[in-house]
Amino acid sequence: MNNQPNIIFIFSDQQRADTLGCYGQSLPISPRLDALAADGVRFNHAITCQPVCGPARAALQTGKYATQTGCYRNGIALPLHERTMAHYLAEAGYEVGYVGKWHLASDEAHQEFDVREQTVPAHLRGGYRDFWIASDVLEITSHSYDGHMFDGDGNRRVFPEGRYRVDAQTDFVMEFLRSRRAERPFYLFVSYIEPHFQNDHECFEGPHGSKEAFKDYAVPGDLLGAGGDWRENYPDYLGCCNSLDTNVGRIADEVERSGWADNTLLIYTSDHGCHFRTRNTEYKRSCHEASVHIPLLIHGPGFRGGLVNDALVSLLDLTPTVLRAGGVTPPAYMSGRPLQELLSGEGADWRDAVYVQISEDHIGRALRTDKWKYSVWVPSDTPWSGCASPGSAVYTEECLY
Repeated sequence: MNNQPNIIFIFSDQQRADTLGCYGQSLPISPRLDALAADGVRFNHAITCQPVCGPARAALQTGKYATQTGCYRNGIALPLHERTMAHYLAEAGYEVGYVGKWHLASDEAHQEFDVREQTVPAHLRGGYRDFWIASDVLEITSHSYDGHMFDGDGNRRVFPEGRYRVDAQTDFVMEFLRSRRAERPFYLFVSYIEPHFQNDHECFEGPHGSKEAFKDYAVPGDLLGAGGDWRENYPDYLGCCNSLDTNVGRIADEVERSGWADNTLLIYTSDHGCHFRTRNTEYKRSCHEASVHIPLLIHGPGFRGGLVNDALVSLLDLTPTVLRAGGVTPPAYMSGRPLQELLSGEGADWRDAVYVQISEDHIGRALRTDKWKYSVWVPSDTPWSGCASPGSAVYTEECLY
């Protein structure tokens, strides 16, 4: 048990891969993440399995597709019988903690499970039992410069006045890291909401000064000539990403200061991307690369050397990756494969396509290969409620890229 690595999983929300320098961003948005990539492993073709918040989170925590957990859209609680990464790692001797946005407790069909503005009860925390500072829907309990989350005892943890949300959340991460007991490895899941837009303000909210600091951006190719709201929002979007990078640096520095750097696995990725209302009336919920292509960097034991991997990787692969890193054999029901196989030579038979389920905007399915994107959908007047079944008898072709 003593050589089990610590695991820090850092999860952003709605972040395009091309916001990072190591994926082609020309502005100095991500120096700390780029440095981790330069010493770790960058996955070039990481694809979400579901481009919307709650379903992607349910899939990642359990290793199952959204239609398998039943969390096929937002507003559906993770079923109590589902086992998450926290359950497995706690059984393997890990101290397990969670900081940030949860989005898997409230259930619109059952008002007794509406905790969007309240503390998440212990039995709805997915097994994260040792440390908890979170909100179920962080964009409801906070804005970029105000708000709160709840600790494990249900107390409000208010952001200091004038402190940007990413900084305040990372303060809570520091609280966890500085209170660790040396005799047990730890697993900490850090779920930021940035760079997700602020729902009730209908805009992206970077740190003060973002509009000026990042005004000279290169327009991503998929946005050139397109409508949407990227023109007014992209500098703030980049400001959010830059703040995330700064705070990943804070976490990495604390790991180094504590003497854990050689035995800590750090994973950085996002739930989905962002197309800035250029592909539908929202920001994701489509098959397009801007929606499904996510950053994925892993640094630490087994993931070093400044490698770049071009395999087709699914968000679902991260669940067995985390378990294998912690010494747990991933259960056979999980849909993904440990990414360690790609580096150890076990991945000769790796997949040649990633499967994506799409909900809420429409009922869709997509396949992403190294060359093609094929998408189908079910014409429906009720996409919000009609995505529950694993499959439809008939699909209509939507697009082929």
